[in-house]
Amino acid sequence: MDKQPFYYTYKIFLTFGILAIGVTFLTVLDNFWMQLLVAGYLGFVFTQIGFIGHDAGHREIFNSPRNNEILGLICTLLVGVSYSWWTDTHNQHHRKPNQVDLDPAIDFPAPVFTEEQALSKKGFLKFIVKYQAYFFFPLMSLYPFSIWLNSTKFLYQNKVRYSLAEPVFVVTHYVLYFGLLFSLLGVSKGLLFVIVHYLLFGLYGGSVFASNHKGMPIVEKDEPLDFLYQQSLTSRNVKSHPLTDFWYGGLNYQIEHHLFPSMARNKLRDAQKIVRPFFQAHSIPYYETSAIRSYWEILEYFHEVSAPLRLKETE
Repeated sequence: MDKQPFYYTYKIFLTFGILAIGVTFLTVLDNFWMQLLVAGYLGFVFTQIGFIGHDAGHREIFNSPRNNEILGLICTLLVGVSYSWWTDTHNQHHRKPNQVDLDPAIDFPAPVFTEEQALSKKGFLKFIVKYQAYFFFPLMSLYPFSIWLNSTKFLYQNKVRYSLAEPVFVVTHYVLYFGLLFSLLGVSKGLLFVIVHYLLFGLYGGSVFASNHKGMPIVEKDEPLDFLYQQSLTSRNVKSHPLTDFWYGGLNYQIEHHLFPSMARNKLRDAQKIVRPFFQAHSIPYYETSAIRSYWEILEYFHEVSAPLRLKETE
């Protein structure tokens, strides 16, 4: 449970350094197709910055809450998402993961997580939900547009913790981001760059967060579950490997992260060596699978949830 200053010093400098490399390549390259590759690269970088903001929001990095919040605000400036919105929404998820009406991470227009949600859809959304397993990865690509919309709404409603700094940082981000792109590429190519960047940002970030809980049991709103069982029952671990640990930002140890959310990410692997045998010895659910298998399970789950809509179509 001790803080890991040397690890996070390395991780923060590495993450901000690869951002600087991306911006440098964008400015020096004069081939638009190469610049589009930079857009994809920056999608990866923005997700890595998101991992830093996530850890700061959980106070994994510094002992001082204020220092964690300062780092979170820096991530707001770099990515353009309200730190207060993120921590508020994410903390709700941690309190009641996969619980109907209480977890914002299962409250989307699409995809849906219960048959009741599926049957409530009308019009175009009904079509999307009916075949949501096929639309799942394209929908993940749109996730950045959703979080920026919700973040902006949160700022507009003045719910933020830092009522001056956060709006200024978000506006500054967009002024610098679009100003740099349009000055280098022009409007049409700049907008194409934005689309590629955001879609790949969403695909990477969404694929990481999807493996954590999607396709795992859904808890009814009034179902009594204690903290330990709810966190373990609704969470999925992705098997450990140095590459997986890096790619998932440590979130592949989702059970350990939910039990000890303020634990530094580089210690979650050690925690697993204690948690997993304890769970097994006490017959507590502990589920772990491969990354590929996790996505297959998610698609199977979404296809099953939307089955009543397809059944109604054949009647």
